[in-house]
Amino acid sequence: MAAVETVRARTGDDDPVRVLIVDDDALVRAGLTMMLGGFDGIEVAGAVGDGEEVAAAVTRLRPDVVLMDIRMPKLDGLAATERLRARPDAPEVIVLTTFDTDRHVQRAIRAGASGFLLKHTPPARIADAIHQVAAGEPMLSPEVLRRMMGFLAGAGVDPRRDAARVRLDALSAGERAVAERIGRGLTNQEIAAELRMSTATVKAYVSRMLTKLDLNNRVQIALLVHDADLPVA
Repeated sequence: MAAVETVRARTGDDDPVRVLIVDDDALVRAGLTMMLGGFDGIEVAGAVGDGEEVAAAVTRLRPDVVLMDIRMPKLDGLAATERLRARPDAPEVIVLTTFDTDRHVQRAIRAGASGFLLKHTPPARIADAIHQVAAGEPMLSPEVLRRMMGFLAGAGVDPRRDAARVRLDALSAGERAVAERIGRGLTNQEIAAELRMSTATVKAYVSRMLTKLDLNNRVQIALLVHDADLPVA
């Protein structure tokens, strides 16, 4: 196993978002480290070159967010994300890759990734995504979300449908209404306006749903709603 590349020690009392970079290309690791180091509130805790190194690096460095490549020689980023998100203390994961097929997006989100970005994404947007997922708000662009939902809608009869409906039956009427609107891609503010409730109440519903459904983030709620093939709310 290659040694973890420790980039810089955490300093100050501002609690920057600690980031672990996972990519098999040394130049990409160096470039991301330099680029992210230029943004306030972000600290690159370290970088590793393969998915097999992620678990040990997370235990050692305690990052808040992991930037995860997909294609790596020993353990790919999607499998590494699945393993990582199974941990009770797992950091958030943003998949940062050159691959944007429906299959990759679907597997990344189902594995528990909180974001999916391409490597040509502007640096400022990557930095914004890091802050967003660290704050508990998944970052999935509307374009990617539409592609994901279109892929599921066109897949024919999904064997997960009945199981998804059973899981959603555990929700209260209010939770179900919020879930259906998450499935439409609405933000918390948009849901609050449509259901005439406060944004804080919507956030409370989302938090309870994640616990009840044993999910990691709101994007997985959206996928569950679409798996269930529910009528549009």
